[in-house]
Amino acid sequence: MAELAQAAAATEVYSPRTVQVWRTLWSWVSFFFQIIAQILRGTTPSVARVLSFVGLRHSLLRNASTGSSSTTTAAFKPLPVVELSTEEDGPGSDVDLPSGPDKLTVVLDLDETLVCAYETSSLPVVIRNQAIEAGLKCFELECISAEKEGEGKPKVNHVTVFERPGLHDFLQQINEFADLVLFTAGLEGYAKPLVDRIDVENRFILRLYRPATITTEYREHVKDLSCLSKDLCRTVIVDNNPFSFVLQPLNGIPCIPFSAGQPYDEQLIGVLLPLLKHLSLQNDVRPVLHEKFHMPEWFQKHGIPASHWT
Repeated sequence: MAELAQAAAATEVYSPRTVQVWRTLWSWVSFFFQIIAQILRGTTPSVARVLSFVGLRHSLLRNASTGSSSTTTAAFKPLPVVELSTEEDGPGSDVDLPSGPDKLTVVLDLDETLVCAYETSSLPVVIRNQAIEAGLKCFELECISAEKEGEGKPKVNHVTVFERPGLHDFLQQINEFADLVLFTAGLEGYAKPLVDRIDVENRFILRLYRPATITTEYREHVKDLSCLSKDLCRTVIVDNNPFSFVLQPLNGIPCIPFSAGQPYDEQLIGVLLPLLKHLSLQNDVRPVLHEKFHMPEWFQKHGIPASHWT
């Protein structure tokens, strides 16, 4: 984990202090608009998520609920900007990737991993225009809300969706050596039309929405990968919220959350794609992911025992 901290710190030296300040302010503004948008479309963010954004951690909430006064915990460090070099696959990296039943299964989260979405009416025009001018692709979307209109008809929300840089290229390249599964805690009325827009080629072999998640003793909307296969040696899940894969910590890849204030984000192509290619060559992805992220230890430090894992 020390390497992750060093890599994260190293990325900060490339930006002048003034640019950092403006980007920080931009991220805060984008974050609050995203929280408002999620509330309006029925995906209310947890308090833990808000605390995580401002630098506090989920175990703080656990301590509060149990009456503990300790707030010293290990901070969650997501995947850094540079994780793998192509040299790890050997000289030339000319390797035949597995196919058929032995293909890697890549489970992808939606919100803040592949896209970020905002209620259009609450998104200031200046933020939208600045994000687009900086290079972010976006589109408008109508989606069905869980709420009802006065006459009992489903409420239609108007949403502005920003795509994470490199999204379509990422999905295309991953699809060449892996089976793609979309697994979101979002409601189907919101998520389905959104995924239809970003996956016109139908690269996802399966789409799972909120009803497919489960509630555990420690967290709601947990994504249990055992619903996909009993043998998870070649299954990975990419999610900005590590508690989504609390049941299978050795299969999880924690990624940096995406917002409209990050038009120069390089996670998909520069970080996740090389890592997933490397994992596709492994008979069992879990030892590699354990060595890189130490997620079981991270969960234990946050009060979730090994007996909770499957």
